[in-house]
Amino acid sequence: MRSLLLASTMLGIAAATAAAQSPAQNAEPPVHQNTTAQPTEPPVTRSFDPAAMDTRVDPCVDFYQYACGNWLKHNPIPADQSRWVRSFSLVQQRNQYLLWKDLQAAASDPKTPLQKKYGNFYASCMDTSAIDKLGAEPVLAAWKEIATLADAKQIPAMLATLENKGQPDGFFDFGVQQDEKDSSKQIAEIDQGGISLPDRDYYIVENAHFAQIRTEYVEHMKKMFTLAGDTPEQAAKEADSVMRIETAMAKAFMSRTEMRDPNKVYHIYTVADFQKMTPNLDWSLYFDHIGIRHFDTLNVAMPDYFQALNGMIASEPLDAWKSYLRWHVLHGMARDLSTPFYNENFAFFSRTLAGQKEPLPRWRQCTMQTDRALGEAVGQDWVKQNFPPAAKQSMDKLVSDLDHALAEDIQSLPWMTPETKKAAEEKLAMIRNKIGYPEKWRDYSSLNIDRTQFAENEERSAVFERDYNFNKLGKPVDEKEWDMTPPTVNAYYNPLFNDINFPAGILQPPFFDANADPAVNFGGIGVVIGHEMTHGFDDQGSQFDGKGNLRQWWSEADQKAFKQRTECVANEYSHFEAAPAQGNAPAVYLNGHLTLGENTADNGGLRIAYMALQQALKDEGKSLDEKIDGYTEAQRYFIGFAQVWCQNTRDAAARQAALVDPHSPGKWRVNGTVQNFGAFARAFSCKKGQPMYPVNSCRVW
Repeated sequence: MRSLLLASTMLGIAAATAAAQSPAQNAEPPVHQNTTAQPTEPPVTRSFDPAAMDTRVDPCVDFYQYACGNWLKHNPIPADQSRWVRSFSLVQQRNQYLLWKDLQAAASDPKTPLQKKYGNFYASCMDTSAIDKLGAEPVLAAWKEIATLADAKQIPAMLATLENKGQPDGFFDFGVQQDEKDSSKQIAEIDQGGISLPDRDYYIVENAHFAQIRTEYVEHMKKMFTLAGDTPEQAAKEADSVMRIETAMAKAFMSRTEMRDPNKVYHIYTVADFQKMTPNLDWSLYFDHIGIRHFDTLNVAMPDYFQALNGMIASEPLDAWKSYLRWHVLHGMARDLSTPFYNENFAFFSRTLAGQKEPLPRWRQCTMQTDRALGEAVGQDWVKQNFPPAAKQSMDKLVSDLDHALAEDIQSLPWMTPETKKAAEEKLAMIRNKIGYPEKWRDYSSLNIDRTQFAENEERSAVFERDYNFNKLGKPVDEKEWDMTPPTVNAYYNPLFNDINFPAGILQPPFFDANADPAVNFGGIGVVIGHEMTHGFDDQGSQFDGKGNLRQWWSEADQKAFKQRTECVANEYSHFEAAPAQGNAPAVYLNGHLTLGENTADNGGLRIAYMALQQALKDEGKSLDEKIDGYTEAQRYFIGFAQVWCQNTRDAAARQAALVDPHSPGKWRVNGTVQNFGAFARAFSCKKGQPMYPVNSCRVW
């Protein structure tokens, strides 16, 4: 899956793994992993909280501050976070606590073979004493393999050897995907990859800020190589080699914005032609050694990258490639190694680049890693306790309401011709709704877990996931498969499946509360549903038909009108500031084209959820003007929506997100959408020309 960029479009906050900080902010005390903190049960977050509001602010001037001002003031970012969001962070914290209870019980007294498996994985992660005794040992076997490289022609076989042992190796991403022009097929695909910093800009943008980051990255690599046994001189030489290679790779990378166009990442080659294009890489060696079944064609998503990589194979000395491979094994396993490695990895990638001051408590780290490795195993027990059938039934009703509202919205569009409206409605009718958890759980019986071997468990899990993906090649698509685990606080739309997916983890307050009034639930989970549905018709999703195939199903006139409206949204958001100037770091603004899909979905979701609320209240004989606790239902809808996105973010995380995250920050997910929706202005009696009711606004859906 090409993560956030194509195969699925997500609702939420992408994890901030790296970002930039000015040098003065890096003078911090040494970090130490928090292995002793004990969890306490977090409270349930209210869906509508008047105490979070700052009613001194005019909602027509800054609605985000009006709805969230007091929450922002009284909820500083915890030391173990890079950002703190009233919805995602608090629900995630509670879900992890509930999952931790299951893992603790499974680790100490398992009742089933499956519980024993995930209990042992969790226990191995928590055993930091055993992990510390190993030091660098988990990477040394791979390093010995790398040392045997005698010729650059052997690199493809070496990559396969490392991958077969669950070791990360860089270079590129290879796997099995649906064919974007025939979504019933599953084909081989190879994508750009191989850099360690979060985006190509960190390597190639020439300013003092990024130059400082690059200097600190090299220093970090030196420290890691030295911890693993290199002399300082060896470490310095290796770090320089890695930086040179990764910089060359970054220069050949396609930008994240370019990758949003699915036609630009679809290039079917025969294996023979791909080999001719890259003669310095023996693909038969690689494909034969990794154990995937035979194939004759594949999608080479970024041909220019592989042509550049081919040239690098010939131009870089063999020792430099050995250093590169050594680094990617070491870096890829850093979180699974002893405390000195963990702390140094945290100090650079989490503190320096993301602003996080302290590591998460070990119990939270291990809960998250167990969920990643065995998500549909732990999820089976989690949903039994935390997602009752009544919640699923309520979601089914809400999805149906939003479906009708979007169909009505499509019919009302003044810029779309009847023929394209008909095609859009046909696609909408074909969207599959997946709610809570999979109908069929994955089988983990072939995954071996040892209670005393955490690093090996992670490696075996990596091989298990890779082989699971490889086994799809040439087989029918499983339309019931999920890309998220049940406790996940997120949702997504997959254009190749043409489905919307709502894990049980997000179907909790403040997103959904069975005890809340309809306005609050429609402003919370209703907007989430509408957001995911709208992704089927954003700048990416609109290029796929109802069967998930990449093809032009619009008329040319409608496509032109759609493009004009999406450009309005892109230009609007490009003027929103993501982070102010600070130290040697200049002010950063959103990339309106990178965030276009999410912004389109935010605007569409807010509108169609409001339409669905109107109908739901009408069915109950009520209206939007009726008041509860001093606020009309219309006002409660918008306030409930805004309070989902109350968010405090460290400067470093904000800068990183502006480069890599297709989502806008909370402030603009709120203010950017309400200023485009006249119903908000009516609800709060705004005057034309006020910031939240501009003279010119944008609307796609």
